[in-house]
Amino acid sequence: MHEDAERCVRAVQSKDARFDGWFYTAVITTGIYCRPSCPVVPPKAVNMRFYPSAAAAQQAGFRACKRCRPDACPGSPEWNTRADVAARAMRLIADGVIDRDGVPALAARLGYSVRQIERQLITELGAGPLALARAQRAQTARTLIETSTLAMSEVAIAAGFASIRAFNDTVAHVFALSPTELRRRAARGHAPAPGVLTLRLPFRAPLCPGNLFGHLVATAVPGVEEWREGAYRRTLRLAHGHGIVALRALPDYIGCQLQLSDLRDLPTAISRCRRLLDLDADPFAVDDLLRRDPLLTPLIDKAPGRRVPGTVDPAEFAVRAVLGQQVSTAAARTHATRLVTAHGPPITDPGGGLTRLFPAPTVLADLDPSILAMPRRRRAALSGLLTALTSGQLDLDAGSDWQHTRSQLAALPGLGAWTVETIAMRALGDPDAFAPTDLGVRTAARGIGLPATPAALRARASSWQPWRAYATQYLWATGEHPINQLPAHEATTPAPAARR
Repeated sequence: MHEDAERCVRAVQSKDARFDGWFYTAVITTGIYCRPSCPVVPPKAVNMRFYPSAAAAQQAGFRACKRCRPDACPGSPEWNTRADVAARAMRLIADGVIDRDGVPALAARLGYSVRQIERQLITELGAGPLALARAQRAQTARTLIETSTLAMSEVAIAAGFASIRAFNDTVAHVFALSPTELRRRAARGHAPAPGVLTLRLPFRAPLCPGNLFGHLVATAVPGVEEWREGAYRRTLRLAHGHGIVALRALPDYIGCQLQLSDLRDLPTAISRCRRLLDLDADPFAVDDLLRRDPLLTPLIDKAPGRRVPGTVDPAEFAVRAVLGQQVSTAAARTHATRLVTAHGPPITDPGGGLTRLFPAPTVLADLDPSILAMPRRRRAALSGLLTALTSGQLDLDAGSDWQHTRSQLAALPGLGAWTVETIAMRALGDPDAFAPTDLGVRTAARGIGLPATPAALRARASSWQPWRAYATQYLWATGEHPINQLPAHEATTPAPAARR
């Protein structure tokens, strides 16, 4: 979109927040870059330059605006809706692959050479993988500076910088302020609690949180997840340790409280929470296309902005999807709870009732399947899935190829089309995943006058592409499924009158 200068100028002049994250506006007379909705007086069009990423603007010598904080806007929805190499690379960079393993590991995960990956990203985003990772480190550093009392040396290490000098230079270059000045300028109502990071996760309004939190709470595994005082809380398995996150829906953002055993995991934890709640989605694009089907229009108008719940751990979700094959939500939760109680690593939760991490595939793969109180066919399906995960045959991470992974899943014993599409929707994040055999989808379709047979429903759903996973959320909302029942108050965000 950044190449359509006329459209970008209109978005900036109207301060349209819908385009935040789609592109960044640099002003050659001031040397700063902003998000499109920056509240300052828009610059003259002749002085504007447009970039596809914050990293590209930084590489061109521009500094982040202190007013609109473009580094903190929602991410581009493109990277979670595309399946090409650039999108897969961006998902992996957000998940911290470069900081953990370097650019060669990123290229290897994608099956390309380092040079090919660099060329693809420079073409798409105007910056290579190192510059993109550097921009992410700068944002992580700013988050820690403003939300913690850590010493600057600890912030530098946690944000992934190789030295204090690199940390100081990067922060000064990106924000035109020293780390100390950033901390001094941060407006705090109170001192942060020891060991707790309090963050705001932005999103594009409207947001309908009922299906998000209702779904997560209805399927929550005790000890791993809970609903407490209006917040969804769960444990996180991360590269350097573990974490606990509490997520709360508020009108303008998602309130996020993180406790991490190792602060180096902060960027990954934030990325996974955003993917869990689908916060980089573009509800305007989704809802406008689905409204073209007149039978879906009333569902969308009633509660626009529904998101597709994701996961913080794709392998965990795949295991739970297999446990839930052909049984009720309650039965699936019971099976998962037994595994967690017997094999989940224990943790301490000062703020609630979380007690364990979900056991890793390597732990579950060593179990005797006969101890599981499930039919033999489902035990064989779980065993096959765990073998594929632990051997490296099956890749469910953020950079996986959606169609190739579907083929791998379908080849495993006992995994039918419903399970494959459920994993594609929730674990892989494919926005077009669709299971026309799902009983809830078929019942809802029949109730609003859509065809209810799988073949006819699949044909009708072709017009919903590439957002069939979102159409599924709207269909599920018509029934009495427990995923639609939020245990406490349901925050909502207003839907702007204008749509793209």
